[in-house]
Amino acid sequence: MSQTIKPTIGRVVLFVPKESKHGFGFALNAGKPHNAHVAYVHSDTCVNLTVSDANGKTFGMTSVTLRQPGEPEPGGDYCEWMPYQIQAAQAHANK
Repeated sequence: MSQTIKPTIGRVVLFVPKESKHGFGFALNAGKPHNAHVAYVHSDTCVNLTVSDANGKTFGMTSVTLRQPGEPEPGGDYCEWMPYQIQAAQAHANK
């Protein structure tokens, strides 16, 4: 059974692009995690992000799928919680 972690503005997540994206001065590598912060919450599974690329440049991504723990990898770009956040949520649930 998967556990839902509620996204909130300002939380740190990992953004994973399906394909490499290069242009307009930014560089994202396919399948590699990139630092991101939640800028807006649409739902438990859809957020807007401020993403940092491999060079530290930031830009916005809208309506990004938030992969919850235990869910399969989505087909396109997505973001997910960092391992320590999942462990903390599991520890809290087991209290």
